[in-house]
Amino acid sequence: DAGSSVEEMEFNWDEYLEDTGATAAPHGSFKHVDTSLQNGFAPGMKLEVAVKSDQNTYWVATIITTCGQLLLLRYDGYGEDRKADFWCDILTADLHPIGWCQQNKKILKVPEGIKDKIPDQEEFLQRVLKGACSAPANLLEGLHRGKNPLDLIAPGSRLELQNMRDSLEAWIVNVVENVGGRLKLRYEGLEDLDKFDQWLFYLDPFLHQVGWAAQHGYSLQPPLAIRSLRSEADWQEILKKVKEEEEESSVPTNLFKDKPVIGVHSFSEGMKLEAVDPMAPFVISPATVLKVYNDKYFLIEIDDLRGEHVSSQRYVCHVDSAGIFPVQWSLKNGLHLSPPPGYPGQDFDWADYLKQCGAEAAPQSCFPLLTSDHGFKENMKLEAVNPVDPEEVCIATVTKIKDSYLWLQLEGSKKPVPECIVSVESMNIFPVGWCETNGYQLRPPRKAIVNKQKKIAVVQPEKQILSSRTVHDGLKNQELNSSDSVVINGKYCCPKIYFNHRCFSGPYLNKGRIAELPQSVGPGNCVLVLKEVLTLLINAAYKPSRVLRELQLDEEAAWHGHGETLKAKYKGKSYRATVEVVRTADRVADFCRKTCIKLECCPNLFGPQMVLDKCSENCSVLTKTKYTHYYGKRKNKRIGRPPGGHSNLEVAMKKPNKRRKRRKHFFVHKKKRSSTSVDNTPAGSPQGSGAEEEDDQDESELSHSLAQDRDKRKRKLRTFSFSDDENKPPSPKDIKMEVAEKLQLDSNPLEWSVADVVRFLKSTDCAPLARIFLDQEIDGQALLLLTLPTVQECMDLKLGPAIKLCHHIERVKLAFYQQFAN
Repeated sequence: DAGSSVEEMEFNWDEYLEDTGATAAPHGSFKHVDTSLQNGFAPGMKLEVAVKSDQNTYWVATIITTCGQLLLLRYDGYGEDRKADFWCDILTADLHPIGWCQQNKKILKVPEGIKDKIPDQEEFLQRVLKGACSAPANLLEGLHRGKNPLDLIAPGSRLELQNMRDSLEAWIVNVVENVGGRLKLRYEGLEDLDKFDQWLFYLDPFLHQVGWAAQHGYSLQPPLAIRSLRSEADWQEILKKVKEEEEESSVPTNLFKDKPVIGVHSFSEGMKLEAVDPMAPFVISPATVLKVYNDKYFLIEIDDLRGEHVSSQRYVCHVDSAGIFPVQWSLKNGLHLSPPPGYPGQDFDWADYLKQCGAEAAPQSCFPLLTSDHGFKENMKLEAVNPVDPEEVCIATVTKIKDSYLWLQLEGSKKPVPECIVSVESMNIFPVGWCETNGYQLRPPRKAIVNKQKKIAVVQPEKQILSSRTVHDGLKNQELNSSDSVVINGKYCCPKIYFNHRCFSGPYLNKGRIAELPQSVGPGNCVLVLKEVLTLLINAAYKPSRVLRELQLDEEAAWHGHGETLKAKYKGKSYRATVEVVRTADRVADFCRKTCIKLECCPNLFGPQMVLDKCSENCSVLTKTKYTHYYGKRKNKRIGRPPGGHSNLEVAMKKPNKRRKRRKHFFVHKKKRSSTSVDNTPAGSPQGSGAEEEDDQDESELSHSLAQDRDKRKRKLRTFSFSDDENKPPSPKDIKMEVAEKLQLDSNPLEWSVADVVRFLKSTDCAPLARIFLDQEIDGQALLLLTLPTVQECMDLKLGPAIKLCHHIERVKLAFYQQFAN
């Protein structure tokens, strides 16, 4: 029904963790997810790069680090010297694999900066390229250039899947869907029949490139379960067709380079062990090695003593398969071993059972060593595949840990599921936020039900918010249909939203944090994607509460979209407000632009358009002050909203005993960018260091404008190069203080130091406040950004002195606009 689909859409991990008092399992514990985020390039790889000073020549560079489609490079010859490191965008920079210059008759020439270090170019190149690993050519050139390798496993690609149930044969599978590396696979020849579809992570040891079976001496045969659906001639015809189309549907080889390598086992037929059936991983049972295929694979059968049993539980294993244990493992770990069906009595005893069967136990040496060094702890939360219905990904809680195995309680599955036993290395478990990152529906917990008809008071204690969220009246008529939330297509599918971090970030957003956001979010359901974008922006603000205030829905505003409750935390307080989000794709671009204008940043800072080189708004020439002034003019001097007029903003003091949690974002969990400079900008330049400097101010007591401009002051010598002579402080005699007359300034307040600001204040009737400006290190640029709310909040002044102080600040601003703004 419509109501339940809205509840599914509105599940929020941040709120859920806070409400349950639980923590998320660490992202680093999911190695398969980390591997899937790699871009195919690795530190240490070498490539040939156009030399900046002479675009017709090239030189060898080494990858220092990677970040999405950005590479940090260092020309060979600089050794450990980092000063000339530079960032390149794979999509736009002139990058090539080693050997490209020779093939294309291009010139390899030592850059000017290291000429004196390399007397013999030929000898140097021979030395550094000996045994070097070149960057993959297919990711630097052609259709795959700059793409995340994972995106190359597109629907329609073909792979080979080993039969995991009863033989070593393999068969071709088609990729139906790729969700962050989790593939929905359909056997070749079944067309639209989805009954036998399987979900596997692309690094699964049983999944291979087309051609694997032939190379390793295994036959290509459809599994027994589907073999009777077609005649033998039909299957052969299908195989012939696949071989003809191999080129079109193949997947690049290097995608599988991180797949686990299968080792040699030492099991023998008839050995007994304890095992968990991967198709029903709820109990540990006695099992037998039924057959040994070769030194890598063997067949296990879960023991069943009933003579008449028809459907035996068999599956193929290798030495590192999850869920196989030595005899007595469950007893040693205080776990229940489920006796085989047909076993007399409930008290199972291994010694009697082995004697009764005339079998031997598999020795300890057959099994891999189990580790407890994995980062998981009891009560941690994660996302996990439902083994009964692999289409579902559910919220999971770790209820028990033994060695490298987790017992998981799944919440929200359509049908109740017992506790599942999974390995910490399972590729069916994912970090918190993985589904949202990849646009997949996470099954929400049943208890998080929201009453949509209820409109609540403005201020709520934090703990009540889950059960009574701020929902606009308009939601009564704007309920989403269940089809909207399940079928993400056409009308409701939001395109990718790019963060163009080189664009102007305005007075509220921290440029350093914007640069660390993922390159893009989406595609996916409009409401989900835009909610994630706004949450990221709020968390990238100097004062998240202020950005939330700017974004919140006015009570009297016309209702056009869908109300989402967003949250901000600042200085130990939690804030909530209802924000309007559009639901249809045709309105996304306009929504992004209007939101940018609300936040007084470049209209292209985020949106469906990627700004590759130069922004169409030419925002790079604008300073914070000029841009605020420009927006002030365009918005009839309405910059921000008065602090009292926020009827649907909620605030609550943080409980003292509740730990602060910061939401971790996995967007795209794609790899995060670590620098704001791109395309050959030296990493040591002001742009490159901005992120680190600005991030240091996260917990600053100053307002967003003060923090932002203190950062600018730190960089002033590099960006403006103002000398002390140019920055001559105004003396009291230079400033005419008659209120009736306009203030005349002898120097540009943008260039004032903290001392100059203090000197100016001492010449006014606000002299006692000069000490605050000195302590808070407010220079001229920061002074021009001060407003009455900021002064009151950050300087803790009463209204009278604050108004008096702002009067003088306004006079300086007016004089600045009249004398220096042009």
